[in-house]
Amino acid sequence: MNKINTHILFALLILNQSCEFGNDESDAFGNFEATEILISSESNGKLLDFQLEEGDLIKAGEKVGLVDTIGLHLRKKQLEAKIRSLSHKTLDIPSQINVLIERKSNLEREKNRIENLYRDGAATQKQWDDIRGELDVIESEILANRERLQTNNAGLMSEILPLQYQVEEINDQINKAVLLNPVTGIVLTKFAEAHEVVSFGKPLYRIADMEEVILRAYISGKQLDDIRLGQQVTVLIDQNESEFKTYNGKISWISEKAEFTPKIVQTKEERVNLVYAIKILVKNDGFIKIGMPGEVKFSEVL
Repeated sequence: MNKINTHILFALLILNQSCEFGNDESDAFGNFEATEILISSESNGKLLDFQLEEGDLIKAGEKVGLVDTIGLHLRKKQLEAKIRSLSHKTLDIPSQINVLIERKSNLEREKNRIENLYRDGAATQKQWDDIRGELDVIESEILANRERLQTNNAGLMSEILPLQYQVEEINDQINKAVLLNPVTGIVLTKFAEAHEVVSFGKPLYRIADMEEVILRAYISGKQLDDIRLGQQVTVLIDQNESEFKTYNGKISWISEKAEFTPKIVQTKEERVNLVYAIKILVKNDGFIKIGMPGEVKFSEVL
Protein backbone atom coordinates (compact mmCIF):
# COMPACT_ATOMS: atom_id res chain seq x y z
CA MET A 1 0.00 0.00 0.00
CA ASN A 2 1.52 3.34 -0.95
CA LYS A 3 1.77 6.37 1.29
CA ILE A 4 -1.21 8.27 -0.20
CA ASN A 5 -3.54 5.29 0.08
CA THR A 6 -2.43 4.81 3.68
CA HIS A 7 -3.41 8.38 4.49
CA ILE A 8 -6.78 7.95 2.80
CA LEU A 9 -7.49 4.69 4.59
CA PHE A 10 -6.55 6.30 7.88
CA ALA A 11 -9.00 9.15 7.23
CA LEU A 12 -11.83 6.87 6.19
CA LEU A 13 -11.43 4.61 9.19
CA ILE A 14 -11.74 7.62 11.45
CA LEU A 15 -14.68 9.10 9.55
CA ASN A 16 -16.56 5.83 9.57
CA GLN A 17 -15.74 4.68 13.11
CA SER A 18 -16.32 7.88 15.15
CA CYS A 19 -12.58 8.59 15.27
CA GLU A 20 -10.26 6.71 17.53
CA PHE A 21 -8.01 9.77 17.72
CA GLY A 22 -10.24 12.57 18.89
CA ASN A 23 -13.85 13.04 19.71
CA ASP A 24 -17.09 12.92 17.72
CA GLU A 25 -17.16 16.67 17.21
CA SER A 26 -14.07 16.85 14.97
CA ASP A 27 -14.77 17.35 11.26
CA ALA A 28 -11.55 16.13 9.61
CA PHE A 29 -8.40 14.22 10.40
CA GLY A 30 -4.93 13.92 8.94
CA ASN A 31 -1.22 14.26 9.51
CA PHE A 32 1.18 17.17 9.58
CA GLU A 33 3.60 17.90 6.76
CA ALA A 34 6.09 20.68 6.15
CA THR A 35 7.48 22.51 3.15
CA GLU A 36 10.68 20.66 2.33
CA ILE A 37 13.55 22.39 0.53
CA LEU A 38 16.44 20.59 -1.13
CA ILE A 39 19.63 22.63 -0.69
CA SER A 40 22.29 22.03 -3.36
CA SER A 41 25.84 23.20 -3.89
CA GLU A 42 26.34 26.32 -6.01
CA SER A 43 30.11 25.75 -6.27
CA ASN A 44 32.61 23.17 -7.42
CA GLY A 45 35.36 22.00 -5.09
CA LYS A 46 36.17 20.28 -1.83
CA LEU A 47 33.67 20.75 0.99
CA LEU A 48 36.07 22.11 3.60
CA ASP A 49 33.49 22.56 6.34
CA PHE A 50 29.95 21.24 6.76
CA GLN A 51 28.63 21.73 10.29
CA LEU A 52 25.14 20.26 10.48
CA GLU A 53 23.50 16.98 11.39
CA GLU A 54 20.10 15.46 10.75
CA GLY A 55 17.60 16.76 13.27
CA ASP A 56 19.43 20.07 13.80
CA LEU A 57 17.37 23.23 13.97
CA ILE A 58 19.19 25.88 11.95
CA LYS A 59 18.19 29.48 11.33
CA ALA A 60 17.89 31.38 8.07
CA GLY A 61 21.21 33.00 7.13
CA GLU A 62 23.24 30.71 9.37
CA LYS A 63 26.57 29.56 7.90
CA VAL A 64 26.62 25.78 7.61
CA GLY A 65 29.62 25.08 5.39
CA LEU A 66 32.35 26.24 3.02
CA VAL A 67 33.56 25.02 -0.37
CA ASP A 68 37.25 25.47 -1.24
CA THR A 69 37.83 28.79 -3.09
CA ILE A 70 41.62 28.78 -3.60
CA GLY A 71 41.28 28.17 -7.34
CA LEU A 72 38.78 31.02 -7.65
CA HIS A 73 41.06 33.42 -5.78
CA LEU A 74 44.01 32.55 -8.05
CA ARG A 75 41.94 33.13 -11.19
CA LYS A 76 40.80 36.45 -9.76
CA LYS A 77 44.39 37.58 -9.12
CA GLN A 78 45.37 36.70 -12.70
CA LEU A 79 42.50 38.75 -14.10
CA GLU A 80 43.25 41.71 -11.83
CA ALA A 81 46.91 41.68 -12.93
CA LYS A 82 45.86 41.73 -16.58
CA ILE A 83 43.47 44.61 -15.93
CA ARG A 84 46.25 46.63 -14.28
CA SER A 85 48.58 45.94 -17.22
CA LEU A 86 46.03 47.17 -19.75
CA SER A 87 45.12 50.18 -17.59
CA HIS A 88 48.76 51.32 -17.64
CA LYS A 89 48.61 51.42 -21.43
CA THR A 90 45.76 53.90 -21.48
CA LEU A 91 46.89 57.45 -22.22
CA ASP A 92 45.98 60.65 -20.42
CA ILE A 93 44.52 62.71 -23.26
CA PRO A 94 45.04 66.22 -21.76
CA SER A 95 48.68 65.56 -20.94
CA GLN A 96 49.34 64.23 -24.45
CA ILE A 97 47.99 67.32 -26.22
CA ASN A 98 49.00 70.02 -23.72
CA VAL A 99 51.96 71.02 -25.88
CA LEU A 100 49.72 71.57 -28.88
CA ILE A 101 47.21 73.52 -26.79
CA GLU A 102 50.00 75.78 -25.46
CA ARG A 103 51.23 76.36 -29.00
CA LYS A 104 47.71 77.27 -30.08
CA SER A 105 47.47 79.82 -27.24
CA ASN A 106 50.73 81.46 -28.40
CA LEU A 107 49.48 81.61 -31.97
CA GLU A 108 46.19 83.20 -30.87
CA ARG A 109 48.12 85.92 -29.06
CA GLU A 110 50.28 86.47 -32.14
CA LYS A 111 47.15 86.59 -34.30
CA ASN A 112 45.66 89.31 -32.10
CA ARG A 113 48.90 91.30 -32.32
CA ILE A 114 49.08 91.03 -36.11
CA GLU A 115 45.39 91.84 -36.40
CA ASN A 116 45.96 95.14 -34.54
CA LEU A 117 49.00 95.92 -36.70
CA TYR A 118 47.11 95.10 -39.86
CA ARG A 119 44.29 97.40 -38.80
CA ASP A 120 46.86 100.23 -38.35
CA GLY A 121 48.53 99.40 -41.66
CA ALA A 122 51.71 98.12 -39.99
CA ALA A 123 51.27 94.45 -41.05
CA THR A 124 50.72 92.90 -44.46
CA GLN A 125 47.89 90.71 -45.73
CA LYS A 126 50.36 87.83 -46.05
CA GLN A 127 51.26 88.03 -42.35
CA TRP A 128 47.56 87.98 -41.48
CA ASP A 129 46.90 84.99 -43.79
CA ASP A 130 49.94 83.07 -42.50
CA ILE A 131 48.98 83.34 -38.84
CA ARG A 132 45.42 82.22 -39.56
CA GLY A 133 46.77 79.27 -41.55
CA GLU A 134 49.01 78.22 -38.67
CA LEU A 135 46.05 78.32 -36.28
CA ASP A 136 43.98 76.13 -38.62
CA VAL A 137 46.84 73.62 -38.78
CA ILE A 138 47.32 73.45 -35.02
CA GLU A 139 43.58 73.03 -34.43
CA SER A 140 43.54 70.14 -36.91
CA GLU A 141 46.49 68.55 -35.13
CA ILE A 142 44.77 68.87 -31.74
CA LEU A 143 41.58 67.29 -33.10
CA ALA A 144 43.46 64.45 -34.83
CA ASN A 145 45.53 63.66 -31.75
CA ARG A 146 42.49 63.74 -29.48
CA GLU A 147 40.63 61.29 -31.75
CA ARG A 148 43.69 59.01 -31.97
CA LEU A 149 44.09 58.91 -28.19
CA GLN A 150 40.37 58.34 -27.64
CA THR A 151 40.41 55.45 -30.13
CA ASN A 152 43.44 53.94 -28.40
CA ASN A 153 41.84 54.19 -24.96
CA ALA A 154 38.50 52.86 -26.23
CA GLY A 155 40.26 49.80 -27.61
CA LEU A 156 41.97 49.13 -24.30
CA MET A 157 38.75 49.64 -22.36
CA SER A 158 36.99 47.14 -24.65
CA GLU A 159 39.55 44.60 -23.47
CA ILE A 160 39.34 45.61 -19.80
CA LEU A 161 35.54 45.56 -19.46
CA PRO A 162 35.06 41.81 -20.12
CA LEU A 163 37.84 41.09 -17.62
CA GLN A 164 36.07 43.21 -14.99
CA TYR A 165 32.87 41.22 -15.63
CA GLN A 166 34.84 38.00 -15.14
CA VAL A 167 36.14 39.32 -11.80
CA GLU A 168 32.56 40.10 -10.73
CA GLU A 169 31.50 36.59 -11.74
CA ILE A 170 34.32 35.06 -9.69
CA ASN A 171 33.38 37.24 -6.70
CA ASP A 172 29.85 35.89 -6.98
CA GLN A 173 31.17 32.32 -7.07
CA ILE A 174 33.34 32.99 -4.02
CA ASN A 175 30.33 34.35 -2.14
CA LYS A 176 28.28 31.28 -3.10
CA ALA A 177 31.04 29.00 -1.81
CA VAL A 178 30.01 30.10 1.69
CA LEU A 179 26.99 27.90 2.42
CA LEU A 180 24.27 29.96 4.07
CA ASN A 181 21.09 28.22 5.12
CA PRO A 182 18.15 29.92 3.34
CA VAL A 183 15.28 29.16 5.74
CA THR A 184 14.79 28.39 9.40
CA GLY A 185 13.94 24.72 9.81
CA ILE A 186 14.86 21.18 10.74
CA VAL A 187 17.48 19.21 8.81
CA LEU A 188 15.69 16.11 7.54
CA THR A 189 18.41 14.44 5.48
CA LYS A 190 22.12 15.07 5.02
CA PHE A 191 23.59 14.03 1.66
CA ALA A 192 27.25 15.08 1.97
CA GLU A 193 30.09 15.13 4.47
CA ALA A 194 33.03 17.47 5.04
CA HIS A 195 36.08 16.84 2.79
CA GLU A 196 33.99 15.40 -0.02
CA VAL A 197 34.35 16.95 -3.47
CA VAL A 198 31.07 18.51 -4.56
CA SER A 199 29.91 19.95 -7.86
CA PHE A 200 27.34 22.55 -8.87
CA GLY A 201 23.85 21.21 -8.24
CA LYS A 202 24.88 18.36 -5.93
CA PRO A 203 22.30 17.98 -3.12
CA LEU A 204 23.79 18.74 0.29
CA TYR A 205 20.84 18.47 2.64
CA ARG A 206 17.06 18.64 2.83
CA ILE A 207 15.44 21.01 5.29
CA ALA A 208 11.84 21.51 6.35
CA ASP A 209 10.41 24.92 7.17
CA MET A 210 8.84 24.28 10.56
CA GLU A 211 7.67 27.83 11.32
CA GLU A 212 4.44 27.14 9.42
CA VAL A 213 3.39 23.52 8.99
CA ILE A 214 0.67 21.91 6.90
CA LEU A 215 -2.05 19.62 8.16
CA ARG A 216 -3.06 17.42 5.22
CA ALA A 217 -6.52 16.15 6.09
CA TYR A 218 -9.36 14.39 4.28
CA ILE A 219 -13.05 15.22 4.21
CA SER A 220 -16.13 13.61 2.71
CA GLY A 221 -17.99 15.06 -0.27
CA LYS A 222 -20.84 16.17 2.00
CA GLN A 223 -18.45 18.46 3.88
CA LEU A 224 -17.34 20.46 0.83
CA ASP A 225 -20.17 22.96 1.29
CA ASP A 226 -18.92 23.69 4.82
CA ILE A 227 -15.45 24.91 3.83
CA ARG A 228 -13.76 27.47 1.55
CA LEU A 229 -10.25 28.64 0.77
CA GLY A 230 -8.90 31.04 3.38
CA GLN A 231 -11.37 29.83 6.00
CA GLN A 232 -10.12 29.99 9.59
CA VAL A 233 -10.47 26.71 11.47
CA THR A 234 -9.39 25.14 14.73
CA VAL A 235 -6.68 22.48 14.67
CA LEU A 236 -6.22 20.07 17.56
CA ILE A 237 -3.37 17.76 18.51
CA ASP A 238 -2.84 15.49 21.52
CA GLN A 239 -1.27 17.30 24.44
CA ASN A 240 -1.59 14.30 26.74
CA GLU A 241 -3.88 11.30 27.10
CA SER A 242 -6.91 13.38 28.01
CA GLU A 243 -6.29 16.90 26.71
CA PHE A 244 -5.84 18.60 23.36
CA LYS A 245 -3.59 21.45 22.33
CA THR A 246 -5.34 23.84 19.92
CA TYR A 247 -4.12 26.13 17.13
CA ASN A 248 -5.62 28.53 14.64
CA GLY A 249 -5.41 27.23 11.08
CA LYS A 250 -6.29 28.46 7.60
CA ILE A 251 -7.45 26.31 4.70
CA SER A 252 -4.96 26.94 1.88
CA TRP A 253 -5.89 24.23 -0.62
CA ILE A 254 -8.84 22.00 -1.49
CA SER A 255 -8.38 19.15 -3.94
CA GLU A 256 -10.45 19.44 -7.10
CA LYS A 257 -10.59 15.68 -7.48
CA ALA A 258 -12.22 13.13 -5.26
CA GLU A 259 -10.15 10.09 -4.31
CA PHE A 260 -11.49 6.56 -3.98
CA THR A 261 -10.71 4.41 -1.04
CA PRO A 262 -7.58 2.27 -1.51
CA LYS A 263 -7.72 -0.26 -4.35
CA ILE A 264 -7.31 -3.17 -1.96
CA VAL A 265 -10.88 -2.53 -0.77
CA GLN A 266 -12.92 -4.60 -3.21
CA THR A 267 -16.53 -4.34 -2.03
CA LYS A 268 -18.76 -1.92 -3.92
CA GLU A 269 -20.14 -0.38 -0.74
CA GLU A 270 -16.69 0.68 0.42
CA ARG A 271 -15.35 1.70 -3.01
CA VAL A 272 -18.08 4.30 -3.53
CA ASN A 273 -16.72 6.24 -0.57
CA LEU A 274 -14.91 9.37 -1.81
CA VAL A 275 -12.69 11.72 0.11
CA TYR A 276 -11.15 15.10 -0.75
CA ALA A 277 -7.73 16.18 0.43
CA ILE A 278 -7.32 19.62 2.00
CA LYS A 279 -4.33 21.50 3.36
CA ILE A 280 -4.46 23.70 6.44
CA LEU A 281 -1.64 26.10 7.32
CA VAL A 282 -0.76 26.22 11.02
CA LYS A 283 1.78 28.43 12.79
CA ASN A 284 4.05 26.12 14.72
CA ASP A 285 5.18 26.88 18.26
CA GLY A 286 7.75 24.11 18.11
CA PHE A 287 5.44 21.43 19.48
CA ILE A 288 4.15 20.11 16.14
CA LYS A 289 6.33 17.49 14.41
CA ILE A 290 6.21 16.07 10.89
CA GLY A 291 3.92 13.04 10.71
CA MET A 292 2.05 13.93 13.91
CA PRO A 293 -1.72 13.32 13.63
CA GLY A 294 -4.13 16.19 13.93
CA GLU A 295 -7.82 16.93 13.63
CA VAL A 296 -9.92 19.90 12.53
CA LYS A 297 -13.07 21.65 13.62
CA PHE A 298 -14.54 23.84 10.89
CA SER A 299 -17.18 25.56 13.01
CA GLU A 300 -14.84 26.77 15.78
CA VAL A 301 -12.11 29.36 15.59
CA LEU A 302 -9.97 30.36 18.56
